[in-house]
Amino acid sequence: MVANKRVILGIDPGTRILGFGVICTEGKKAVLEELGVINLKREATHFLVLQRIVAEVSKLIRKYKPDIMAIEAPFYGKNPQVMLKLGRAQGAAISAALLKDIPIYEYAPRSVKLAVTGKGSASKEQVASMVQSILSFKCDVKYLDATDAVAIALCHHYTFSSIAGVAAAQDLNIRLSGSQSASSKKAALSMRVGKAGVGNIKSSGHKASWEEFVNANPQRAKTIGSKKKR
Repeated sequence: MVANKRVILGIDPGTRILGFGVICTEGKKAVLEELGVINLKREATHFLVLQRIVAEVSKLIRKYKPDIMAIEAPFYGKNPQVMLKLGRAQGAAISAALLKDIPIYEYAPRSVKLAVTGKGSASKEQVASMVQSILSFKCDVKYLDATDAVAIALCHHYTFSSIAGVAAAQDLNIRLSGSQSASSKKAALSMRVGKAGVGNIKSSGHKASWEEFVNANPQRAKTIGSKKKR
């Protein structure tokens, strides 16, 4: 299977601080391009915040020309007004990508944490530590929203590189000769899956089958079949 180079822009939306992270992937490999935050605290009104988000995310898109935007879904909170504003902030970032026909994928916070740390309830500090370890870099960022954004981009990378591995394994299974025994088919399929990288999903500390992955990550599995949002 030919490895494809992709640039993924991760966005952690917010109305006061918006985090962003850009990674470049080729096959299973991922390299950090940039991470940072957009400080929105000085904007006088909520609508100026939205305008600034569109402008700043558009600048990132022009600079890095991402193939995909991965964005965190707003979490459910007790305050409806906060949820409304956060949803608008997410929508503003999405709008910037839509204007450039960039595919958008949404991931729940728990799914992102599970993908990167193996623990759905991980803290922001734990996510930041793991992201730096995975991508082999050190940073002293004032806000953890930036490392959260990188984690969102990594979550998309892991999700879709695992799909590629499963597709290759399923294709091999279909083409196996009907004369082979069940055990030989299983052995050949297992060998191909290992090469394709299904066992390298970083949602746990050990290799796992696709069925185990789906059972452990129902929200991520739900996102896999999503199409480009319009």
